[in-house]
Amino acid sequence: MAKEHPVSNQSTSRRRFLAQAGTGATLLAAGVALSGAPTTATAASPTPAGGFWPDGARLVISISMQFEAGGQPPKGADSPFPKADFPASMKSDPAANTWFAYGYREGVPRMLDLWDKHGVKVTSHMIGEAVKKNPKLAREIVMRGHEASGHGPRWSSQFQMSRGEEKAFLQAARDMVEEGSGQRPQGYNCNWLRRGPNTLSLLQEMGFLYHIDDLSRDEPFIEQVNGKDFVVVPYTLRNNDILLVEGRNYTPEQFREQITADFDQLYEEAGTRRRMMSISAHDRISGTPQMVRAWDQFLAYAKSKPGVAFMRKDDIARYALNSPLTLRESETI
Repeated sequence: MAKEHPVSNQSTSRRRFLAQAGTGATLLAAGVALSGAPTTATAASPTPAGGFWPDGARLVISISMQFEAGGQPPKGADSPFPKADFPASMKSDPAANTWFAYGYREGVPRMLDLWDKHGVKVTSHMIGEAVKKNPKLAREIVMRGHEASGHGPRWSSQFQMSRGEEKAFLQAARDMVEEGSGQRPQGYNCNWLRRGPNTLSLLQEMGFLYHIDDLSRDEPFIEQVNGKDFVVVPYTLRNNDILLVEGRNYTPEQFREQITADFDQLYEEAGTRRRMMSISAHDRISGTPQMVRAWDQFLAYAKSKPGVAFMRKDDIARYALNSPLTLRESETI
């Protein structure tokens, strides 16, 4: 009896692991079997006719612009300042509040001009109280062609709420954004992505199209919620200014290098499978002069590559929902 070749055993084990992890489905969706041979679902090419994205785009970039400034709690909001134990007589933290105010006074207007310069449309995750405080700015975001998305009426931990409490919370988030911006949110983002056991079910019941509180893939996918299709347009922490910069960690140049390296790898992979790059810009961080300069350089670089498209998350979700190539996860995390 012939002895089995060790490389063959390793290859078999790897194929089994990839299939269990869902990567096998990804490759099949791209028209390539794990062995490297085309599957029966495709023609002779690993790239399907028309490509993986609208108008034959190779790679889609999804930008989130968080509009939170003005909706932060009066005390205890995370900021570059050291934490302080304020007496009861101090109703708010003035220093931190000025840092947040930069977001609506300077940050968002500066970023809106940047997006216009490059013809880029983004999704703005809006806190209801921030919109209520600055409705003209919220309407300006929508007027310039960007998406208004839900981000809670205020900073709260939804995982601590009862189902009834969370439903009222989500309704308030939707209504405040719609009233202030003039656009009804189709997507949702929890505070620090921390949803509760009822969040997805409630979003589905309320008619939301998608959520972003998931880091598990570099492309949109569909999961089952209440027995129906619900789209996930994955978010990012690795390309997120609030973790990388915020006046404490990365420099703007390091941020640009980070997102450029991420872009280059995803652009390469996009030749054979659907790929989406997610980047996050917070109003009071990416809206600063030096960060807008870093963003400007990155956008110019990305746009110099053939087949790069920028899409709002609601447009991504609609396309994914109607595309036969979209991954369908068997688990809902």
